[in-house]
Amino acid sequence: MDERRVTASEPGARDAGRHLEWEGAFNVRDLGGLAAAHGRRTRRGAIVRADALDRLTAAGWEALLAHGVRTVIDLRNDSERGGLAAAPAEITTIHLPLDGERDRQFWDIWSSGPQFGTPLYFGPHLRRLPERTAAVLGAVAGAPAGGVVVHCQGGRDRTGQVSMVLLCLAGVAPADIAADYALSAGRLRARSEAEGVRDDGPELEAFLRSRGTSAEHVIVELLQSVDMEERVRAGGAPETDIAALRARLLE
Repeated sequence: MDERRVTASEPGARDAGRHLEWEGAFNVRDLGGLAAAHGRRTRRGAIVRADALDRLTAAGWEALLAHGVRTVIDLRNDSERGGLAAAPAEITTIHLPLDGERDRQFWDIWSSGPQFGTPLYFGPHLRRLPERTAAVLGAVAGAPAGGVVVHCQGGRDRTGQVSMVLLCLAGVAPADIAADYALSAGRLRARSEAEGVRDDGPELEAFLRSRGTSAEHVIVELLQSVDMEERVRAGGAPETDIAALRARLLE
């Protein structure tokens, strides 16, 4: 496979105005403002993607509430959720682990190397465990009025997969979805520096380069080859959920 650069179709797929400063979190951005199907755009304030909210300060929670968020969907496994910060009373938290870690046949392959931190496993996960993604989509579709935050630990991979599916269903171009995914790299670098831990971004990029590709190209290739509606319906998502997601996410 030849390495390719993937360029977003418009500046709206970049970070401009979408990154949110919530004290205690690093990789937070609104999925609004992107060009979608039929000349429409994704709506600001509808869905936010984020890293873990455990360390949000009081000011961070105030900023979250001020942004209109009323539902938080946590994609992490049970083992990652120790020491959770208490959310304000206005927030409903839903825990829906995306991984499906009990499927050892799947994870013994995909968690055994750097590929686990890349979009390479998104397609296989959607084929093997579509019900996991469909459950998250159902929670977003059925959330009460107000914004929805979807988050995992770093806000890149599990959150990236769900964001990819949501934006695809809204009709956002594959290159713009890939460009949104790429924005997490710099945010996670800052998070690693603040926490004094190693940033795995360069290692993951080098791994993908060694395979003649990039995270952005993997996402574009996946979105061009998969019928996303068919995948989420295979996971049990009814047409009403898909319609509700579009109504929530699109202006």
